Amino acid sequence: MNNLDRQYKSLLQDILDNGVEKKDRTGTGTLSVFGRQIRHKMSSGFPLLTTKKMAWKQVAAELLWFLRGDTNIKFLVDNNCHIWDGDAYKNYEKAFTHPIAVPNHDKLNKEEFINKIKTDDEFAKKWGELGPIYGAQWRGWPAWVSGDIEDIDQLGELIKDLQENPDSRRLMVSAWNVGELSRMVLPPCHHGFQIYTRELTWEEQVQWVMRNTDVELENVYIVEEIAKETTPKRAISLMWNQRSVDTFLGLPFNIASYGLLLSIIANKVNMVPDELVGNLGDTHLYLNHLDQAREQIGTEIPHLERFSMLREKMTMEDHADVYYMSPAEQRDVMDSVGVPSSTREPFKLPKLVINSEFWNHDHKTLDGYFNSMDVEDFIIKNYQHHPAIKALLSN
Repeated sequence: MNNLDRQYKSLLQDILDNGVEKKDRTGTGTLSVFGRQIRHKMSSGFPLLTTKKMAWKQVAAELLWFLRGDTNIKFLVDNNCHIWDGDAYKNYEKAFTHPIAVPNHDKLNKEEFINKIKTDDEFAKKWGELGPIYGAQWRGWPAWVSGDIEDIDQLGELIKDLQENPDSRRLMVSAWNVGELSRMVLPPCHHGFQIYTRELTWEEQVQWVMRNTDVELENVYIVEEIAKETTPKRAISLMWNQRSVDTFLGLPFNIASYGLLLSIIANKVNMVPDELVGNLGDTHLYLNHLDQAREQIGTEIPHLERFSMLREKMTMEDHADVYYMSPAEQRDVMDSVGVPSSTREPFKLPKLVINSEFWNHDHKTLDGYFNSMDVEDFIIKNYQHHPAIKALLSN
């Protein structure tokens, strides 16, 4: 059962039912609740929502951008990811109100601006920069060390600690650098994450071997497979913390992005992705997303319409028995054979396949490792989904 989509739809309904109306920096206004949580077992499938079509390649492109320590939208634009375009363009627009920093050209509209980012490297270098946001903090947090400023590679330290001391309670990465918030085009919404690992039980190791090798349970060589150095011995979980949650547009991206981050780290340290947890602060729907949220929640399909769908799935011999059942018994049969109960019934979650064949596995540098990754290396298989639902992004 896809519990992730059900949790997400329940959260949407929670905000619609219990949210208080608040003003916000964008001027759009929100319905807001505080202090919610999303939990997902990675063994249940990759956490990409199915109740609307998700732009998977944009999710992957943004995360690779973070991992590279990049803070310029040039990489995103080149990979057809446009979720940060509005922030960069707003920064550009501000320059025309400042008497000192006026560009030496006529003001471009947003479409012209993005096209110039894509085609003019010098322009992109100047106007595509967003300040020391996520990637800068993950890969190069500036710190005063021995009388000088040095950049701390938090991800590098995290991976090193996972390899040397996986039971540490200090496996954390933060993007909330108070001293640099004023230089960021937008302070981090998801501002930090923590990693937790545990030893796999014998049964879990057996299950992993059976899923990932040709060894059968009865095979005496299963013990030898488990003893191999390449067989994972630990499970790894990730919990992220988010101060501000655009629940309709942003949260589905965040869930999938941290699911991918967990999978990449697990791949690097040879562990099995276990649990993904999101702690959500100001959890809101923008007022211009309410109808879209209701559409994604869906409406209940009437019993007679479901019964008609059930008949299409059954043989003639089965029809007579179903006719004499009570409505409750008929609903049980409908549920058991997969007749949808709502217009946005969740599908089974997809599977993530990582192709790391061409990655640079040089342990001396994470730059080579992350820079060798490509969006196409992360393949989503068996992704069945409902149609996309369009909504405006508030910047």
